[in-house]
Amino acid sequence: MLPATFKLCAGISYRHMWNMTGLRRNALAAIHHELNRLAGPGPSNWISQVRRRSSLLSSRIQEEEVYNDEEMSYVKQGEDALQKAISILSEQDGWTVETVAANGDKVLSKVLPDIGKVFKLEVVMEQHPDNLYEELVEKMEQMGDWNPNVKQVKILQKIGQDTMVTHEVSAETPGNVVGPRDFVSVRCAKRRGSTCFLAGMSTQHPKMPEQKGVIRAENGPTCIVMKPCAEDPNKTKFTWLLSLDLKGWIPKTIINKVLSQTQVDFASHLRNRMANNVSMETAHAC
Repeated sequence: MLPATFKLCAGISYRHMWNMTGLRRNALAAIHHELNRLAGPGPSNWISQVRRRSSLLSSRIQEEEVYNDEEMSYVKQGEDALQKAISILSEQDGWTVETVAANGDKVLSKVLPDIGKVFKLEVVMEQHPDNLYEELVEKMEQMGDWNPNVKQVKILQKIGQDTMVTHEVSAETPGNVVGPRDFVSVRCAKRRGSTCFLAGMSTQHPKMPEQKGVIRAENGPTCIVMKPCAEDPNKTKFTWLLSLDLKGWIPKTIINKVLSQTQVDFASHLRNRMANNVSMETAHAC
C-alpha cells in the first residue's frame, strides 16, 4: 500500500481531487527539496532510500481508500509538520549547546523566525530503530507507564497507516514550577528503509475541546528521527526536535531549563523502558 505521504502528493489520482493537482505536486517537490538539504553532499543511505521510495510516484500509484475533507486536512497537517521539521533539522548552523549529560546525551537550541526557540536532542540508543519505533508509535498509548513526565496519551482518531490525532496530558514538574498541560496533536509516522520518523504539531479535534482548569499548550513542528548508527547498525542515532509553547506566565529562563531537561529525562526513561523490555523477553524465553 502506498504510504499516505505519497498519496497526499499524488491526489490527482482521485477523481474528486483533480482540481488539487498543483497542491499535491508542490508538496512532493517540497519534500524532495528538504530531503536533499538534509542529506547534504554525499547523501547517506537513509536519505537515498526515502528519495527512492518517493520516486515511485512517477511510475505507479496504488489504489487506496478515499479520505473525507476532515481526514485529508489531518493528513496534510501531518505532512506539513514533517516537512517543516526536516527543513529545520537540515540546517546545521546556528545551534547552541544547552546541556550535555555525563553519558554524552546533548541538547541544542536555536531561535527561529515565526516559531521561536526550538530544542534538539541528539543521543545514541543501544536498540535498533525498529524496536524504538514499535515502542514510540505502535505502543504510543503506553507512554504514561514508563515516562513520569507524561500522565496519559490517547489516540483520538487514526487516518490510514501514517496519521493519527492524539491527546496528551503532561505531568507537573518537580515543585509544580510548571503545572500540568494538555495537547491535541496530529502525528505523522513514517518508516522509510531503515529510518523512522515521528512528526507532529498542534491541531484541534471535536472529541477533545479545551478542558476547564487545564492549560491547553501548543507544540510543533516536532519530529523524532531514528536511523541506524553508521558504526553499528544495531544501535540508533536518535534525534528529537522539540518546539513547545507552554502558555501561561512562565519566565523564559524557566521554560528553557524545563524543556531541555525534559528531553534529557526522556532519553533516560526510554532507555530504561527498552532495557526492561529486553529483560522481560529474556525471562519469558527461559
